[in-house]
Amino acid sequence: MSDENGCQQSGVGHKLNTSTTTSKGLLPLQPMKAVSGERSFNTSLGSSLNATAVNISTSHTPSKTPRKTPSKQSRKKTPRKTPVAGNGGDRFIPNRHRMQFELANYVLTKKENTSEDGENAAYRAALEGQLNADLANFRIMSYSDKAPAPPEGHVGSRVLYSASKPTTSSKKATRYIPRTAERVLDAPDICNDFYLNVIDWSSKNQLAVCLKGQLYLWNASTGSVDQLLELQAPDAYLCSVSWSADGSYLAVGTSENQVQLWDVAQQKRLRTLTGHASRICSLSWNVHTLSSGSRSGRVHHHDVRVVDHHVGTLCAHQQEVCGLRWSHDGRWLASGGNDNLVHVWPDSMSHGSVTPLHTFVEHQAAVKALAWCPWQSSLLASGGGTADRCIRFWSCNLGSQLNFIDTTSQVSSLLWSEEHKEIISGHGFAKHELIIWKYPSMNRVADLTGHTARILNTSLSPDGTMVASAGADETLRIWNCFAKDPTKKKQEKLQARSISTMFRQSIR
Repeated sequence: MSDENGCQQSGVGHKLNTSTTTSKGLLPLQPMKAVSGERSFNTSLGSSLNATAVNISTSHTPSKTPRKTPSKQSRKKTPRKTPVAGNGGDRFIPNRHRMQFELANYVLTKKENTSEDGENAAYRAALEGQLNADLANFRIMSYSDKAPAPPEGHVGSRVLYSASKPTTSSKKATRYIPRTAERVLDAPDICNDFYLNVIDWSSKNQLAVCLKGQLYLWNASTGSVDQLLELQAPDAYLCSVSWSADGSYLAVGTSENQVQLWDVAQQKRLRTLTGHASRICSLSWNVHTLSSGSRSGRVHHHDVRVVDHHVGTLCAHQQEVCGLRWSHDGRWLASGGNDNLVHVWPDSMSHGSVTPLHTFVEHQAAVKALAWCPWQSSLLASGGGTADRCIRFWSCNLGSQLNFIDTTSQVSSLLWSEEHKEIISGHGFAKHELIIWKYPSMNRVADLTGHTARILNTSLSPDGTMVASAGADETLRIWNCFAKDPTKKKQEKLQARSISTMFRQSIR
């Protein structure tokens, strides 16, 4: 051997020679033994129950003659209660499939490799949001899995898991909705006709009610009732009524194929619009344009500012147009007819050349109930008659049906509540009730009963809290079903007060 090996062996031998020995001359705890001309290796095999040391010796020439009888040193020892740690390595082996090297490289280099303007960057961010690809919160180089989900009832057993708060949070109490009408008014001689639209609530808190050939105004603020008009012909009756957006003018459709415009403050008829060939049972305003639908299946557009008021005609329905609604932003006009069709029209005005943007054919009965969503301008709700009984939701951007629900009874009217994100439907046979639905889950929130005959029409108060329903039982019922949240109401008052204070301070 070389001098270097000799020096190493001498040093090791010196350490072994100076080690303390037992009374019998054995070294049971010595981990390594070196003799001149010999190299020894100790392999330690550890287990959970015992640990034994095995000495394996390799040499060219044995240092001693093997004994015939085994020595005491080769006897097996009693296993230890605790295992002896081996000399194995402690190299950490990561879980490489969770390290996300590709994602890390992309995040680091995407700004260098892409030169996007603001519009493309915004589009990419929106696309990542729709695909749930939130790279900002994505974990990179995650070397451990997430903690396992706690078992059911772990709050009571804190052996493996601990929680500062119980997982079942207390649910906020739902609002109270009165199941009975707040007020009931008599409506004698109201026409029991499914296709008519006989009530409408103005922005000035006045409710117009058609009672056969007479029209009455009920002031919801004062409770007073005034008669506005009465038809002279004995067989004539009022078919539809609609307020202008500012609540100053009232349009009335009659069975005499006419539309009358009234100034309510002056109680004066301003003009009479003609052109239809049959009764006018649906009306809808869009700023200064009044649209009217008749039994002939035609829809006429009237510009009330000019002498030649007839500025457009829509020809698509084959039967009576009993539902007509302009969207809140004035982009679309929805029409429903007794031919079971729903048409969505653009806002262009012309005679006969306009074709519907969308035609929905899923209803199996007349479509009178139409309502545009106030917080989502392209969402339209429609309700079918006795043979259909369904409320259907349409996307006018996609031109397709989003959802529907079978209500098991005739749908005569629909109204949205922006405050509570709900929709209320009026029904005919067999229960004659109002149903409040939560949108978009369409869970039933409340059933409002009281009418003894089918509900003909409903209308929403200007503050969005009250609903008026006209029934074939000759009653008009007022329901307080969309009361505002008291906390929100308080916040609105504080906000209005702060704005008023800032305005006063800005005036010098």
